[in-house]
Formats: sequence, structure tokens, C-alpha cells
Amino acid sequence: MPPHAEVGHRADGAADVGARVAADPAADAAALRTLLLTIAQTPAPTGSEGDRAALVMRLWREAGLDARLDAVGNVVAHVPPSRPGGRAEGQGAARVPTVAVAAHLDSVFGPDVDVSVIQGHERWSGPGIGDNAASLAVLTRYLQTRDLPGRSDRPHLVVAATVGEEGLGDLRGAKHLVAELGRGADAFVAFDGGLGSITDTAVGSARYEARFTAPGGHSWGDYGAASAVHAAGEAIAALRRVRVPTAPRSSLNVGQVWGGTSVNAIAERAGFNLDLRSLDAATLAALEAAALAAVRAAAKAAGAGVELVQVGARQAGRSDNERLVAAARAAYAEVGVTHKTSAASTDANPAMAAGIPAIAFGGYRGGNAHRLDEWLEPASLSAGLAALSSLLARLA
Repeated sequence: MPPHAEVGHRADGAADVGARVAADPAADAAALRTLLLTIAQTPAPTGSEGDRAALVMRLWREAGLDARLDAVGNVVAHVPPSRPGGRAEGQGAARVPTVAVAAHLDSVFGPDVDVSVIQGHERWSGPGIGDNAASLAVLTRYLQTRDLPGRSDRPHLVVAATVGEEGLGDLRGAKHLVAELGRGADAFVAFDGGLGSITDTAVGSARYEARFTAPGGHSWGDYGAASAVHAAGEAIAALRRVRVPTAPRSSLNVGQVWGGTSVNAIAERAGFNLDLRSLDAATLAALEAAALAAVRAAAKAAGAGVELVQVGARQAGRSDNERLVAAARAAYAEVGVTHKTSAASTDANPAMAAGIPAIAFGGYRGGNAHRLDEWLEPASLSAGLAALSSLLARLA
């Protein structure tokens, strides 16, 4: 079904608003492309999201929202509910639910990366163009047009552009947002990912920086002295021997390695970053204990010291989100998009851990996320907007 086809109302009385005719679909498409270019070409490395946050806050204020920066740098705004037929809350209507919608500001790329967008005929490419500039563009367009015919049915929304979703950001923005919401949210939607994707289960993670120290010295004159680099290598080899469960699915990865001062120096310092993941909290805890023990034993055998510093923790599991998942499936079906449920680590993790029904929901077609040649189809943003509109209407 085309994203903006006229379909009327369902038998249960809920409007199929996500697929109704918008005021001007061509205007939506043009505006979405402009927003995408503006947002994607404003750098937002994890930990340095300020420029993009300022841009998003300005755009949301221009859309009539009282957007503000919270204590950790999230852009947050409240959107009042609306009801079919124009009935406002307080006129004898039933309680309107509160739904949080979060799209993260940051990308995985550092400040030295050129984030210019290359505009092809059917595909655009650029670092971070999909993850997560596209989601921010679609959410912003929804807010700009929230009261147009076909988009006015919605719950009370708490919308947020969050910091620190990627890498060592450790979901800092989402964790703060969930803590601020407390039990005041009935549902949480992380707007992130490809069109048709529904993340219904949180992948937990434990991340460490292993810092090795040793006497070191001259590679000839002090040969035989303990080396921090050799100790780090022994520890990585030991980690390869740690049993990683396949059910529930789990993983172990050393993603970065560093150390030493010269080709002819025995290293005094070295280190690496370790990422451990699992779908199950107890399995993750057991994997974590085994991995850390392996690192400590390897360091001791190599005559080196090691400090293990935890730099990230994301909880595993899921919340009672069946109704939310059903609404997401129906929203995608309404706009003719095939859906797929999966497990991932997203801004929805803290909400799931807090017992709030939560999912991640995607809004664009693209690929090569976290790569310099990331791409998307700009035409798909209109379907993402229709799907988001439909989902939020169903949650009203």
C-alpha cells in the first residue's frame, strides 16, 4: 500500500492515520531531504554532540515546541496529546498514555571525519547519514507537521534527541531520560534503525579497558624484562580460549589495542578495549567473570600488572512489550513495509531494564552503518514518516 493512500477507518474505530493523505506528500519529501542534509552534515561525535543538539533544538522550537537541553545534553520537548474528533484531554475523555520517543544525536565517527553527503540519483551516502541522521530528520518532520490532517492523532509525547548512544557513550542520554521519566512513561520508542526493523529484546554488554604495566626497558640491553605489550598479547590469546555460549547468543571482542613507545623498547604500558555481550543477564555475568579472570591470569604469568576499568554496562533482557510490538507490526503493514523483529543494543535498553514497554523502530532504507560509505535511499524517508505517524496514532 502506498504510504499516503486513503484508507479510512478500521472497524474498531481507530483511524488508519499513518496511511491517510498528508497535506502535501511532495512537500514532505522535499523537506525530509533538506532536513537530512542539514542534520547529517552537522558533525556529532559521541561526547561532542553540542552542534547537532543546538540545530535540533532550534528546529523543534521553530516547530512550536518548548525544547530544552537537559542536564546531560539531551534535547527534550513535550508534545500535548490530541484525540480523534478534536476532543482534548480533560473533556471527559479517557486517560491519554505518555509515550517517549528518542532518536540519538551521535554518530560513531570522530571530529576528523568528513561528513559531507554525496547525492546520487537514488542513493545518498555519507558517514552517519542513516545512523542516526535519518531518524532525526524523520522525527523532526513529524513534529513540524504533527497537526496536519492525517497526523493529528497521538498520545502525550516526550520527544528526545539523546546523547551518548554509540560506543563508549554507554547510552548516557537514554539512561538519564529514563531516570527522569521514572514510571511516568507508558511506552518508550527508540527511533533508530532500518525501515521494517523492530528491536524487541535488549542485548546486554559489559565493556572494559585493560591497562597493562611492566618494567620495560631496552630491547637488547634489558632483553628478558617483562613487556606490557607481550602481556596484552597473552591476555588476548587467553580470551580466545574463553568459552562463549551460543545459546543464549553471546559474544566477546577485543576492538582496540595500543601500547609501547618504540620498535627498540620493551613496552612499559599497553592496553586494549574488551566488549562482552549476551541476550541473558546471568550468562553475561558468567562470561564477564571468566574473561576478567583470564586477563588477570595472563598478566600475572607475563610478569605484568593489569588494571581492568569498566567503561560501559548495558542491561540485557526485555520488558512487557507485546502490545507495543503488535502496534509496530501493524504500523509497518499499513504502509506496505515488511517487518522483522530482532535483538540489539539501543536507546530502548534502559527503558526495558526499568520495566517500561519499549522497542526500537526504524525509519529508513539504507546500509553500511558505522562505515564511511554508509548509504540510504532518500525516497524511503517518506515511508518512515508514514510508519512513525501510524505507530504513534495507534498508541494514542
